[in-house]
Amino acid sequence: MLTVLDTPYQDARADGLSYALGLPPLDALAVLPVERGGLTVQLRLLGASHQVIAGPLSETVACLPGTGAEPLPGSAATTLPGWSYAFTATTAVHPDDAAFGRAVEGICARLADRGDALTGAFPGSRYAVTALALDGAGLDGAGLDGAGLDGAGLDALDMRPDGAAGGGTGAENTEQRAGIGWRTWHAYPQTREIVMTRSRLVRPT
Repeated sequence: MLTVLDTPYQDARADGLSYALGLPPLDALAVLPVERGGLTVQLRLLGASHQVIAGPLSETVACLPGTGAEPLPGSAATTLPGWSYAFTATTAVHPDDAAFGRAVEGICARLADRGDALTGAFPGSRYAVTALALDGAGLDGAGLDGAGLDGAGLDALDMRPDGAAGGGTGAENTEQRAGIGWRTWHAYPQTREIVMTRSRLVRPT
């Protein structure tokens, strides 16, 4: 789902993002609830970036001055009652406006027809986009990971439940399939950065 947000774009940078778990629902510009894995997952677009609420977990990646949130980490992992959670983030910096534009257009195109994806475009800047999607078909391989992201494809962020990188096989993949996952993209035209995150919430077997 694509929504044009009724909020002017304000200059921001990837290094202004913070990360927090456990925050209550924040004021959202758009919300998409999706049923997956027995849970209702809320994909929430904030004026300052995103929030995902899935079962016992609340994940917020946004510009959050004064909240005590930590700077955006490269990776994080924790456990909750009955669940394990892992998070990874990376930033792709594009060499020129054309490459940046192609990358953002590729992301938007791949998510356009998905009922489990939410893309927000800010007025005033064509490529000021924040997007969220549940993990699943259409997000792996040559899809979004090949959308002009200059080698920083999200396949490199495939995670084991303990937060370590790697695809895993056998029992690990069975454990991953017992949960849900989501990805987000945050595009910053003034610095030609795209911050990409991947999260997974798993019921250990």
